Amino acid sequence: MNILKFQIGLALAVFLTACSTRPLPPINFTEPGWKIQQGQVVWRAQNDAPEIAGELLLATHLDGRTVVQFTKAPYPWVIAQTTPKAWKLEIPVQDKKYSGTGKPPKRLAWFYLPPALQGIAPPAPWLFYQSENKNWQLVNKTSGEMLEGYLE
Repeated sequence: MNILKFQIGLALAVFLTACSTRPLPPINFTEPGWKIQQGQVVWRAQNDAPEIAGELLLATHLDGRTVVQFTKAPYPWVIAQTTPKAWKLEIPVQDKKYSGTGKPPKRLAWFYLPPALQGIAPPAPWLFYQSENKNWQLVNKTSGEMLEGYLE
């Protein structure tokens, strides 16, 4: 488990250099306008990394905010949050937080899954595929990062 955490941490550290932490407003899923979906996902951080299966929570708000949480029981591993003007990525198992203003980094799938599921093509080099049975895959052909799953 420690080797896996190290690999994930190293991959994310390389991808997220030059990011600084800025607070985003707290999320309150009980306020009107949130649509929350849950499902399963398999994540691979890069070509030679192991695939990790877990639970996925995806929340979108009418005002453009999104939250994606990847949980490998019993811990949340990744929490990606966007607003129309900012983004934040948390890795609770490593006590790491990254954030910035503007569009989120193109290197991380978590930020591009919500718009892809709404029919908005992700930026290159990401490719999104969705089948009729609600299965989907978001793949970066360059890095090998991949999310594959479904939402209920």
